[in-house]
Amino acid sequence: MNQRRTTGIVLTRVNYGEADRILTVLTPDLGKLSLIAKGVRKAKSKLAGGVELFSISELLYIQGRGSLSSLMSARLVTHYGNIVKDIDRTMLGYELLRMLHAVTEDETEPAYYHLICEALSVLDTETVSVDFTRAWFGAQLLRLSGHTPNLTTLAAGNALRPEDRYEFDYDATAFRVRPEGNFGTNEIKFLRLLFGNRPPVKIAEIRDSEKYIQMLGPLVVTLRQLHLRV
Repeated sequence: MNQRRTTGIVLTRVNYGEADRILTVLTPDLGKLSLIAKGVRKAKSKLAGGVELFSISELLYIQGRGSLSSLMSARLVTHYGNIVKDIDRTMLGYELLRMLHAVTEDETEPAYYHLICEALSVLDTETVSVDFTRAWFGAQLLRLSGHTPNLTTLAAGNALRPEDRYEFDYDATAFRVRPEGNFGTNEIKFLRLLFGNRPPVKIAEIRDSEKYIQMLGPLVVTLRQLHLRV
């Protein structure tokens, strides 16, 4: 038997037959896997506890001849239990998994796995708002997909100036000067942090972060919908 081990996060679960489920699992080393978990919906299934949503699991499976492999055992490594205690966090958790599944191919790079691991950890942190997590995840998803907006120069190519106000030009994916614009230097600096590599929990701790998120969150959502269609 061609047995393999990996670590993964369940992105989707589809009921199959009377007691089985077909799982789509994102891994750091093998991309996305389709696994059939036989009998997992039975009350005494040994697999059920190891393939919870919003969790990192250690998996043992048998490679199938086609695209579907058979899950043999699953051990829970990390479960982000705070997510399911709050309906808003739970619904966003489903949304993050759905988005990641939609934008990734079967053979996807490890960075997407690490992104969803960090996103679930942030969503599990009760001091970080749901709105912040949604905006940060969207920005990071855009970055990994090669759609980071121009946050250093104007649409016309000129440098940004602290004394100016700006509006965002979605066609140019950059800011342009507008005296009555909603965005200033501080908002653009915060947007750079959302698209950067700084730990998200640290960004959330910045003074007035929630005020910036209320202004910048819709911008990130619009960019995500335009470029990623999710």
